Amino acid sequence: MDSMITAAALALARGDALGALDRVALRDDAPALALRGIAMAQLGDLARARLLVRRAARAFGAKEAVARARCRLAEAEIALAVRDLGACATLLGDAGRTLEAHGDHANAAHARYLEIRRLLLLGRLDEAERRLDALDPAHMPPALRAAHELTAAGIAMRRMRAHAARAALVRAHAHTRAAGIAALGAEIGLATRLLDAPAARRVTPDGHRDVLLDEVERLMSSTALVVNGCLHAVHHLGTEIPLARRPVLFALVRTLAEAWPQDAPRETLILAAFRIRHPDETDRARLRVEVGRLRTVLRGAAGVRATPRGFQLVARDGHEVAVLVRPVDDDHAPVLALLADGEAWSSSALALALGTSQRTVQRSLETLAAAGRIQGFGQGRARRWAMLPLPGFATNLLLPTALGAP
Repeated sequence: MDSMITAAALALARGDALGALDRVALRDDAPALALRGIAMAQLGDLARARLLVRRAARAFGAKEAVARARCRLAEAEIALAVRDLGACATLLGDAGRTLEAHGDHANAAHARYLEIRRLLLLGRLDEAERRLDALDPAHMPPALRAAHELTAAGIAMRRMRAHAARAALVRAHAHTRAAGIAALGAEIGLATRLLDAPAARRVTPDGHRDVLLDEVERLMSSTALVVNGCLHAVHHLGTEIPLARRPVLFALVRTLAEAWPQDAPRETLILAAFRIRHPDETDRARLRVEVGRLRTVLRGAAGVRATPRGFQLVARDGHEVAVLVRPVDDDHAPVLALLADGEAWSSSALALALGTSQRTVQRSLETLAAAGRIQGFGQGRARRWAMLPLPGFATNLLLPTALGAP
């Protein structure tokens, strides 16, 4: 192999992107184009990097299937970084199959880890965890073992398992030291800081109080009835009652839980569930119907008792009731949570990740931009949206998971 190409590849492996460019910046052969693309990606110029690896893939000959697949894998990683989630999936499928068929098991495994990270962004936690469990990192190089543990930590954080996440990050740090890759170490450091930042707010009679993921995990494993405004679910004794597809019922149970141990007035419940400030008898009858549905949903976890002025939540066996809400608790919180990672997202990628329509996302983006909370750049299909991370809050841990069939 060309000695300059070898030297540039070694420099990239050490994270020395400028050193690699010194060796191949003036060359336009396929290996040099690929290395230049990876170097530009390491330096943060992702648009230029994507063009270079595409050129490299085209420049490799018909007999160089593995080299072309590696270029597609690099492009997939760039697509994931710029949140082009659709293109990322297509590239990963093609590259992974080719690499596996030609015996490049390390890069094929890297493709699988990228796909798991994509699933994690989309909130498809069950599928991501299933695919991760199917991979055995024991015989992989240290960098991939670190990636395995980092991915496991990401899944654990999204599932609010702080203890498992910390253990995975400790293992990831050990593998990163063995690999000697600074970028991996920085990613692990970011994940560790995320664990040490407030992940939610707990509603108490005295107001809202910031809580870390460790306290969220303790609440979930306790005997308390937890009304989780982060994931729109009710948790009790290891059982989860998802209500993301039933917003009226969730609004009612949250309002009842915030009033606990007192009752909540009918007017307050109607305002929370139906957004009607001056209810009439029809609205009160509708409230009774929805409370009946809520009783059915909560059966075994809690009861709902009528009182002279409204309704009261009754926890089973006298257990405590706890309410968790997002650090930013408004209608646009899921969009802000995705944008808080500091990356630039398209409206189509946000819609895909949130499982909603692109027009709904665009309305949220326009509202947030008008309020000065985010910024957009580019035009048409190239338009992207970004914001600075919300200081001190691990909001992306609290994104909703992908919803199953109703």
